[in-house]
Amino acid sequence: MRNTFIILFALLLMPFTSIASHSNSARTTGDNITVADSIADIDTISDCVAEQATKMPPLPAKPSGKAFIVISKRDLTLTVYDRNAKGDTVMMAQYPCCMGKNKGNKQKRGDMRTPESPKGKPFKITMIQDASTWRHDFKDGRGNIKAYGHWFLRLETPGHSGIGIHGSTNNENSVPGRASEGCIRLLDQDIITLKKHFAYVGMPVIIQGETDGPLPWETRARKASGK
Repeated sequence: MRNTFIILFALLLMPFTSIASHSNSARTTGDNITVADSIADIDTISDCVAEQATKMPPLPAKPSGKAFIVISKRDLTLTVYDRNAKGDTVMMAQYPCCMGKNKGNKQKRGDMRTPESPKGKPFKITMIQDASTWRHDFKDGRGNIKAYGHWFLRLETPGHSGIGIHGSTNNENSVPGRASEGCIRLLDQDIITLKKHFAYVGMPVIIQGETDGPLPWETRARKASGK
């Protein structure tokens, strides 16, 4: 009986003895994973996570109630500006965007153009709507699909209705570019960030034409931000 107990005890110790004897050996197959290997893997994963964390951009600064948007049809960008305590215009964020398929100022419904705000009369955000379930049929064979990201920032564009800034679900490869029916598309993550950190009802939105370059104060603000 005693010998039987000794044999059983030795058998129970074998896996631990094997691990100890191989703790410093190189991994040769998927089944030969040692304790040291596992610890090394954990350290590697931790290092990767730490490295990615250092690469993450900081959250945008909280804007004042004077923040506004400038959309460039020439550069296919949406830029958020604000005015600091000194009254200087500062650049807060910039995102690539997609405009209407056709160039030029919007004239009528269905012309696939993005409207341009008159000089000195910016458009305004009138509503911020949850568009996560909104669908649209682009008549391209894909049917009625989700197309607006999570948020639709509805714009007041006198003479035209249904224009807004939204995401690009199922159309993200169109950003930046010219493929919309008149609205301004952002990447889905960018519309979430824009809504969370910057957008508010009443926010002025300037939409520039294809031939409009940056204004002097835009150039200064971009240079100060390193863009």
